Formats: sequence, C-alpha cells, structure tokens
Amino acid sequence: MDHGRVNPTMKLEDQGISGLGQVYYNYLEPDLIAEAIKRGEGTLGKGGAMLVTTGKFTGRSPKDKHVVRSASTESTIWWENNTAMEPDAFDRLYDDMTEHMKGREYFVQDLVGGADPQLQLDVRMVTELAWHSLFIRHMLRRPAREDLMSFAPDFTIINCPTFKADPEKHGCRSDTVIAINFDRKMILIGGTEYAGENKKSVFTLLNYILPGKGVMAMHCSANHAIGNPVDTAVFFGLSGTGKTTLSADPGRVLIGDDEHGWSDRGTFNFEGGCYAKTINLNAEAEPEIFATTSKFGTVIENMVFDPETKELDFEDDSLTANMRCAYPLEYISNASESALGGHPKNIIMLTCDAFGVLPPIARLTPAQAMYHFLSGFTSKVAGTERGVTEPEPTFSTCFGAPFMPRRPEAYGNLLRQKIASHGATCWLVNTGWTGGAYGTGSRMPIKATRALLTAALDGSLSEATFRKDPNFGFEVPVTVDGVDSKLLDPRATWGDAAAYDAQAQKLVEMFSDNFEQYLPFIDEDVRAAAI
Repeated sequence: MDHGRVNPTMKLEDQGISGLGQVYYNYLEPDLIAEAIKRGEGTLGKGGAMLVTTGKFTGRSPKDKHVVRSASTESTIWWENNTAMEPDAFDRLYDDMTEHMKGREYFVQDLVGGADPQLQLDVRMVTELAWHSLFIRHMLRRPAREDLMSFAPDFTIINCPTFKADPEKHGCRSDTVIAINFDRKMILIGGTEYAGENKKSVFTLLNYILPGKGVMAMHCSANHAIGNPVDTAVFFGLSGTGKTTLSADPGRVLIGDDEHGWSDRGTFNFEGGCYAKTINLNAEAEPEIFATTSKFGTVIENMVFDPETKELDFEDDSLTANMRCAYPLEYISNASESALGGHPKNIIMLTCDAFGVLPPIARLTPAQAMYHFLSGFTSKVAGTERGVTEPEPTFSTCFGAPFMPRRPEAYGNLLRQKIASHGATCWLVNTGWTGGAYGTGSRMPIKATRALLTAALDGSLSEATFRKDPNFGFEVPVTVDGVDSKLLDPRATWGDAAAYDAQAQKLVEMFSDNFEQYLPFIDEDVRAAAI
C-alpha cells in the first residue's frame, strides 16, 4: 500500500514499476530523518543534522556512466566523452533492477530542476535510502505542496545501491552503473551510495536538453549585487576550485553554488540547495557554510565525528578528502529567494593550478575566454573522484566534462554568443598554488583571492595597470589595493626563476597539446588566442 504525505495522481505503478513494498511519496525532512535513523542509515547530529557515510564509494564514478545510443542520440552526443550503452542492454538493466526492487520499500521525491518556470525540468527521484531522498530534496527545487497531486515527471531517476549490475549482461563496465536513456526519459543508478550521483544526473539531463533551446548550461556558482540583480557574476570551476566558497560573499546575494542556466532572460539556478566541501572548513573564514553543519536536516556526508558529543572533525580526512554537507539554499542568509539573476556582467573562470604557474587573476579577451573555457584547465583534487589521492593536473572542457553530453563546441559557441550579446568581462582566477608547484609552494591566500574578486566585481580592477603575460598572452594587473604585488607576478614568488620558466613552458605545452582537438571546430580569432 502506498503511504505518504502527498500522494500524486501518477504513481510508480502508472509508470510500469510495480510489485514494490511500501512507497513513501514526498516525505518532508522530519519524517525522512526519522526513517533514515530507524533504518540505521545514519546518526542524528548536532542541531538535527543527518550524519551519514557512503560506504565503498566516497566520490563520483565517471567511468561507470553510460548514455544509451539510439537514432535520436547518435548525432547529438559527444561519444568520445560519453560511454555508449545499447538500448537492449538498458532494457535488460531496467528489467533486472525493477525485479530486484520488488517487495522493498522506496522513497519518491517529485522535484524540479531549474528556477525559471519556462525552462524547468520535472524530475521524479526514486531512492532506496531515506537519506538520499533527504539529500535530493535539498539539492533540487521543491514544488508547492498543492502542485504535487498533479505532478507528472519529465524524467525519472531510480537509485538502488543494493543492485549490482552485470557488465556482460548489461553492457557496462562494472557492477556500479549510471545509465541515461533520453528516449525512455529515465536514469538508472546502481551499486553506489554516493549521493552526488543523484544531483549530477539531473545536471547532465539539463546540459543535454537546454542547449537545444538556446540556453547555456553552466557548471558554475552565481551571485549578484545587493538590490541589483543586473550586476550578476558567474564562477565556472570544477570541484575544489572555490565555486561555493567564493560565491558565498556576504556582500552579494547568492543565486546558487554549482549549476546554472543562462537564457535570453538572464541567469537562473538549476538547484534548490548547496553541496559544500567541508574539509578544513572553519567558522572564521566561511561562517555561513560552517553554520549549516549544525542546522536541522543538513546532510553531513563522510565526516568523522565524536560518537558521544557528535562534534564534527573538519580536519580528519581518513574517510575521504571529499567530505561534504548538503543543505537548502535558504540556510544561507543572503541567498536569493527567486534564484534568478541578470545577464552576467562578470564571468570568472576558476582554476586550481598545481603547477604554481598561473597568476591569481588575469583579464581575458572574448577569444581567450572561449579558449580557456574549452580548455577547462584545473587540478583534480583528492576525493572528488575515485582513485584521486592528490591534486592531478587535468583539462576538463567547459569546466565540467563528466557532465557534458554534447560536444564542447556546442557550449563554447553558446557562451561566446552570449558574451558578445551582453558584453560580459571575463577573468581567469587561480585558487591553486603559488611560490612553487604542489608539494613545494603554498595555496593561494583566500584573502588575496577575495580582494581581487571584489575589485573585479566592483569595477575598480578594470582601472588598474595591466601587463601582458609572456606565457599565455592574457592581461595581469600590476598592483591591486590590499594584495601583495609580488603575488601578482608568479615568477617572483618562486625562489628559482629558471625553475619557474621551465614549469611555465611545460604547462604551455600541455595547453597546446590539449587544444589541438578543438582546432577544426573553432574560428580564427580563437585559434589565434591558442598558445
């Protein structure tokens, strides 16, 4: 028998998913926490936070992600970046997973991806774990309760961690699987408890659907000036580069911390919450995010805590360096109620340079912006993906290759068109290493990064004197109030200038080698910006 606080007219049975045990539709946070504790899925923490671990996997499994190849996707999917699955293999996977689910209890959340009502995606999330249902309630947008009765999903996502795929039978790589079928409007996730797979599956859907409507899908955070949504800034970057930290500026209104769209009407958040890394989080540097870790319903993922006091240990990474907290956007005091902004006035591309070569900030021409957007240079940081234990230099096109179903040029051309139409100023910001490479140098001081961003966003940085970087050709400010001028010249921060030059040349060659793949698809001005 179905049981829940709001039972929609369209049940799982109406979608052909039958034979399940009790199904809990659209439970609210208190009941989800109660169910999770009753099932032994986690522990109640300080302030009513939900403390959980994700078992074997503490990061995403990008190599186990598959897209069903069909007539409709054959020419639209970037197959070099997305592993194909045959339709009949997906059908077998679906049949076996739904057979495995029979007799078991499941939680259903009917939610929305996208704050723009004209572009929103209605998503039904079916989860085996109660805390996964709590997590996705935070991460997606929650319809009004009166709208849930008539909810009809555009896509359905089923997450069943206890189901193990059979690579030979199901056409996948391992017993962990994330399979996307755009024709059946369904995603199947099995063999992993890591909750980030849920939110990134929705992001992948929007990254495929929205560009077809002329909307730029962006792996970025966003904020705007207080009382002035027209003054919007977006922050591109992979996990660990500072998207969440740097967008949570108390002097600006937070639109969102991770996923956004840019339409003809402006910027809009895809999500309804934030998923912040908590390693070394402290109340002084990031008070708003720190405060969420002891608020009711916040999901605390893979953090060590005192079994008696429930005090969290923000430095102990013995479970993973990818420890996180998930919370609703309204837990941040300066968050936007509408999650909408104007057309970006400033575009920030965040990179974590483990080579210690790039300056803390540089101004980009539109052609350089497309070059760096397509390059997506950063360093993978420990824990975000399985097997990464220390920073690894990498190129992740569009600052989010694992979530990009279409070819990079589709996103790059959209970004370029929108920059041209709305006159955004583009900046490259390095939050990685200075004074040497990883292991020798030190992380860029966050106070300096904040000061540089403040100057960029309030317009004062544009009035500074700039020099042309000899390695990359972009403009670098010579002096900025409140920032050590030596920091602005990476070569000067190294004890051995010749060693810096050799490292810089090595990085230039890496950029050049990586960008060769895009040369057939870009215009001459972008090609000229290539190193």
